[in-house]
Amino acid sequence: MADTARHDHTSRQLRMLSQALDSGRLGPVRRLVNTLSPAEIGHLLESLPPGKREVVWGLVDAEDDGEVLLHVGDEVREALIADMDPDELVAAVGDLDIDDLADLVEDLPDQVIDEVLKSMDRENRERLEQVLSYPEDSAGRLMNPDVVTVRADVSVDVVLRYLRLRGELPEHTDHLYVVSRRHQYLGRVSLAALLTHEPGMPINELIDDEQPAIPVEMSADQVANQFSDRDWLSAPVVDGNNILLGRITIDDVVDIIRDQADHQTLASAGLDEEEDLFSPVPRAARRRALWLGINLATAFLASWVIGLFQATLEQVVALAVLMPIVASMGGIAGTQTLTLMVRGLALGQVGFGNMRALLTKEMLVGALNGLVWAVVVGSLAALWFSDLRIGLVIAAAMSINLMVAALAGVAIPLLLRRLAIDPALAGGVVLTTVTDVIGFLAFLGLGTALLLS
Repeated sequence: MADTARHDHTSRQLRMLSQALDSGRLGPVRRLVNTLSPAEIGHLLESLPPGKREVVWGLVDAEDDGEVLLHVGDEVREALIADMDPDELVAAVGDLDIDDLADLVEDLPDQVIDEVLKSMDRENRERLEQVLSYPEDSAGRLMNPDVVTVRADVSVDVVLRYLRLRGELPEHTDHLYVVSRRHQYLGRVSLAALLTHEPGMPINELIDDEQPAIPVEMSADQVANQFSDRDWLSAPVVDGNNILLGRITIDDVVDIIRDQADHQTLASAGLDEEEDLFSPVPRAARRRALWLGINLATAFLASWVIGLFQATLEQVVALAVLMPIVASMGGIAGTQTLTLMVRGLALGQVGFGNMRALLTKEMLVGALNGLVWAVVVGSLAALWFSDLRIGLVIAAAMSINLMVAALAGVAIPLLLRRLAIDPALAGGVVLTTVTDVIGFLAFLGLGTALLLS
């Protein structure tokens, strides 16, 4: 329901915006755009064709430019940045948090990067360089080095006076981190605890040491799983010596989860989640041509298998009529298993420890569905063509193909992962090939053996 409401709201905004743009009245457009959050503006920009997008981008409040750039895909961001002057870019990204700036800096022109670095004080420049030194899609790249730390041997009153002198806290601060003299992470103290305990209470009596710190080399996907499983709002990041380096907050993790969902949805069709909805036709065609070509090659393989039984098809036309049913049922069954596997791999729920149990379960599901639908389809086919043998052939072939589909749905993602190939991207093509080839081979092979013997 929430997703439906959000989509309807976006559709209304897009319709109002398009009508205002078509009328040539930019005043209402400006007012509408600047009532939206940066994330909403980014979503709308991605929904507009290039001409209208350029107009709307020019009407966005300059103070929001940097935040908006964070909320659009790589291709759209590249186009928006290309339309901005260096001075505009420097002003747009200058006030971003270190972790957000790290997401953008590699997309900026070298001249702009130099100006941004010159405008930063030494401490922030070193922080940015530290974040950029970690691999992309790691906890180190996600973290914000701007954290508030306290010592265990002080009292609540001392900490509160320190916070008042500091004047402000980093966004999404719900805990202060307690560190040793060597800056090693000891635990955390919630702001609520500081406000509700006596001023003389020692900090070491308020430390919550149950939250484990996140290793700086942990992958972004693993970080997202940790936040999801433990309902964290923020978490400390440490190096191999347990030195506190920074923190990761829920807003960054939500972006990761959304990117994971986009990737799984689009990769299953051979598309890039960062592709612009209105990307140039030649570029979009070139990208999609690769997977169309791969699919064509696999289709020829299935056609070759059918060609092996040309004589059978010429004599028993019923087989040609029923043949798509076997391949279609196998493809659907395999896709169901494949989808579960890809999701399980992404969430870290699938590994060698539970692979045998998972394979057994899916094979049993395939066998049960194969038996049920083999009886249904076999009976219908026998009645349709008034030939019991045809019913037996399609029933046996469907049972075989659904079992193979279950096996392939489990094995293919694991094999692709072992080969460092994204299962979400290539799994569907490989699975379709397997279920088509095995389905045709079983159906036409059994038809040849039983009907022409």
